[in-house]
Amino acid sequence: MKIFLDTADIEEIRTVARWGILDGVTTNPTLFSKTSGMSYEDVLKEICSITSGPVSAEVVAEDVDGMLTEGRAFAKLAPNIVVKVPMSEEGLEAMSRFADEGIKTNCTLIFTANQGLLAAKAGASLLSPFVGRLDDINQDGMIVVRELAEIVAIHELDTEVLAASIRNPVHMTQAALAGAHVATLPFKVLKQMVRHPLTDSGITQFRSDWEKAREALAARDGGRKKEVAATATKPGE
Repeated sequence: MKIFLDTADIEEIRTVARWGILDGVTTNPTLFSKTSGMSYEDVLKEICSITSGPVSAEVVAEDVDGMLTEGRAFAKLAPNIVVKVPMSEEGLEAMSRFADEGIKTNCTLIFTANQGLLAAKAGASLLSPFVGRLDDINQDGMIVVRELAEIVAIHELDTEVLAASIRNPVHMTQAALAGAHVATLPFKVLKQMVRHPLTDSGITQFRSDWEKAREALAARDGGRKKEVAATATKPGE
């Protein structure tokens, strides 16, 4: 399963890229609003210089012509830009026209398998069911991920299921088991996946044992040196 980072924070992206596990990035206007000092276009170009994987840039227009104008401008920024389009009647038409132009799209705000199927038929490259938001209204968001993954596999559709709105490491495990091709998650959750109390305590214990072993070795070597020195200075020899 591919791992995307859901952020517009350049330093977070650089960090995960150094870990060697970054397959792509998803952004949106909300995430961009948390950054400062750069235009959205400059942020996107910087992200694309860090990763060669897909980088989703979301349109904010609600009409077809507006979506097409924004999406085409995004697509010119870098070859790995994927235009993020919301699920709607206008979004379906825009995704279909983007597909005809060879521009890849990520259909966002999917909450049912039927919505995902329609997006796939319209030519979306990525289907993004929002797991956490469904959980928020007491629905099992992972069911949509599982159903979409099965639909894509059964009908051999040319698209990928991207589990979005990931809230915790358990969501990641469930998404992988549900057959998601991709999952996008915040930096905070990714760091939680790395850590475990037993791992942390094990590292601390190993370090402590190593230091004790070094001290014992140093003490033993020091004692031998004293013995050698004492033997070398015995009178009459």
